[in-house]
Amino acid sequence: MRLELAARLGENVPRYTSYPTAPHFHAGVDAVVYRGWLEALQGGDEISLYLHIPYCDKLCWFCACHTKQTRHYEPVSTYLRSLHAEIATVASLVAGKGRVRAVHFGGGSPTMLKPEDLVALGTVLRNSFTFPPGAKISVEIEPNDMDDARLDALAEIGMTRASLGVQDFDPKVQKAINREQSFLQTKAVVDGVRSRGVESVNLDLLYGLPHQTRESVASTVAQALTLEPDRIALFGYAHVPWFKKHQTMIDEAWLPGPAGRFAQSQLAARAIMDQGYEAIGLDHFAKPGDALALAARAGTLHRNFQGYTEDRCETLIGLGPSSISQFRQGYAQNMPSTAEYGRMVAEGGLAAVRGIALSEDDRVRGWERLMCDFAFSAIELVERFGEAGQRLLLKASSTALHGPARLLELDGDHFVVPAESRPFVRSIAAKFDKYFESGTARHSAAV
Repeated sequence: MRLELAARLGENVPRYTSYPTAPHFHAGVDAVVYRGWLEALQGGDEISLYLHIPYCDKLCWFCACHTKQTRHYEPVSTYLRSLHAEIATVASLVAGKGRVRAVHFGGGSPTMLKPEDLVALGTVLRNSFTFPPGAKISVEIEPNDMDDARLDALAEIGMTRASLGVQDFDPKVQKAINREQSFLQTKAVVDGVRSRGVESVNLDLLYGLPHQTRESVASTVAQALTLEPDRIALFGYAHVPWFKKHQTMIDEAWLPGPAGRFAQSQLAARAIMDQGYEAIGLDHFAKPGDALALAARAGTLHRNFQGYTEDRCETLIGLGPSSISQFRQGYAQNMPSTAEYGRMVAEGGLAAVRGIALSEDDRVRGWERLMCDFAFSAIELVERFGEAGQRLLLKASSTALHGPARLLELDGDHFVVPAESRPFVRSIAAKFDKYFESGTARHSAAV
């Protein structure tokens, strides 16, 4: 059954971080709409911030992020001036209206920044927004960037969670993806952040990479587990050379097929769980005492543009080019071009150029419980969303339960994704379009 599902559902779909997903964003949500959403925030709102650093000093060929390679620091310095300008504008619109509970530095490579620039950025954020005690600061770390000065700078800005990109420790795989990084180098960074008081370490691993085998994936997972990370994110490599031209450096003949990818993912997941980690949603794992595992058991797990999180803030403000903001009203995305972004935020401007306002139907379909818990309560769906929830429930009852891929099962008043279908939830979500069509077609939809 699993191999049948792998063949049936082994297709590329948008990475599920929102509903509707980013391919459905449009220019109708612009800087004017975005400004109105910022101004509509309330005094008691809790806010998360995402800061995008769109530069790397070396481009990994597997990467699909909005980033560019630079061997010189001057473009980074110019960009930071634009980022500070955007922070000042956004902060002036939300001043006194919310408290920042979480900050995530992503990219690109945030740790490419000079230590003094990391500290300055952290200072500007705290001077611009209200940070209550206990705010979480997470940073994506590229181990090749790291030295003692950067480790000290991250400690100074209050980093509480470090996320290290590992991908794979096999030298042949690393050469094929242009990301050479030894185990000892990675261990040194993990030891370095822990010695500076960081409370949580996450490792990112990939399967489906060129030259990966089940044996090489098993070896990478075994080495990663010796570092005793608090969390592990296990993602599948997305080969999209028509979207990211540098991926043409990867010969498709080196890539495993759908059955091989599935075998690698299941082997890695089993090896991680055999060491006591709990499976969190689609692709995360956490130690039982970690906040992510506690949230999953309590039914309060969420998923946003950084993946699964215990962060319960309804508002996520994205800063920097390509960053996506999330509000009760909808989503807004900044201009991806770094140069154009800089021109837009100069002199008090905002850079939002696309997005989508949520309909009631979108809110029902985007409800997180299926993606987070692999189940949802029919009673809660109707109580929460009223007639819109009831309409979708009727469609789920008449189609998803009896579809050819066996999407859902009914257990009492709960719709449940069966265990053999759970690895394919992203593809299942895409196929919900065909089952739940209602006027406007959506891709990568969810109940």
